[in-house]
Amino acid sequence: MQFPLKAGALSRRHWLVGVAAAGLAGSGNGLPPAPEDGRAPQGVPARFAALWRAAPRVREPARVALLAAALTGDRVVAVGEHGVVALSDDGGRRWRQAAAVPTSVTLTAVGFADGGTGYAVGHGGVVLASRDGGEHWEMLTDGRRLAALMLEDAQALAQAGHPRAPGLLREARQLVADGPDKPLFDLHVVGAARVVIVGSYNLCFETRDGGRSWTPWQDRLDNPRARHLYALCTHGDTWLIAGEQGLLLRSRDGGRHFDGLPSPYVGSWFTATVTAEGRWLLAGLRGHVYGAEDDAMRWQPLQGGGSASFVDAVTLGDDSVLLVDQAGTLYRSRAGAALSALAGTPLPPPSQVLPMPGGGLLVLGLTGARLLPGPTP
Repeated sequence: MQFPLKAGALSRRHWLVGVAAAGLAGSGNGLPPAPEDGRAPQGVPARFAALWRAAPRVREPARVALLAAALTGDRVVAVGEHGVVALSDDGGRRWRQAAAVPTSVTLTAVGFADGGTGYAVGHGGVVLASRDGGEHWEMLTDGRRLAALMLEDAQALAQAGHPRAPGLLREARQLVADGPDKPLFDLHVVGAARVVIVGSYNLCFETRDGGRSWTPWQDRLDNPRARHLYALCTHGDTWLIAGEQGLLLRSRDGGRHFDGLPSPYVGSWFTATVTAEGRWLLAGLRGHVYGAEDDAMRWQPLQGGGSASFVDAVTLGDDSVLLVDQAGTLYRSRAGAALSALAGTPLPPPSQVLPMPGGGLLVLGLTGARLLPGPTP
């Protein structure tokens, strides 16, 4: 593939990284099921064994490198390296480890549809599901199955005479040959049964049945160089995918079709978000931040940031956005205005910031989870 993952371009999704046929099943494609003893399936190189090895038990789960977290009811569910899932039921003060996680690869993103049903993605193309608020997790699919689905889909597109089929076939064959070494970076949980996942090398899939089957979206995305997809956010039927080397893809029909957008910056976008009022924000490499006032997405630069790459942006309840950069500095943008740095000592290398219902901020990163006071109104 053309673009290796860049260790120097850190983001919440990847800093620890050194038409589709309906009903394509994640458990099919002639691939043998993974054994239950934690070993790699027959024929899979041993270097991928961590995909099927249960997460190790750790003494202090909140001090493991954590990359992402989500709220489900009053519970915080945080995911990170070695497949560790940390749970807090008191707003991030005390933590314990999830009872069962079937993989020990790094997990990069997590989201919940309701108080019980949640999904997580990570390295090796792994996709997990929980039905009990993050206590127990099951593996839905992995990178070899996703690659096999892409190849099967590309072959169907070739038979139908799709103009992009030759390129999609080449990419899918390479993914199959490489094995399950490609990470997923983000997910959008539409509902308990519908989830969309994105990742490296144009990996993009949807499930509408809770993960029993997955549909590749490779033919929907104008991404001929298979650039990495880092972030996905939505506002009603308008969806935005942001990625490597300025890649921007927009759908105005809930993900059925995407068009490429001109990017205001040729560097990578590592995070994207949209407020309830419909203000969009992009942030990424070397401190670049742009905002747009509506779904037309006419981007304007937002001043006030530094030169460090932004790793996360999250909306607050007052038409403002909170951002954190690789240097550990928190910024706020109100109603699309310039950024202003929040007072305080720079944080250890961060990965995500999560506003808490009680008003505080949970910051995740290489040193684990850290609870901070919330920004002043």
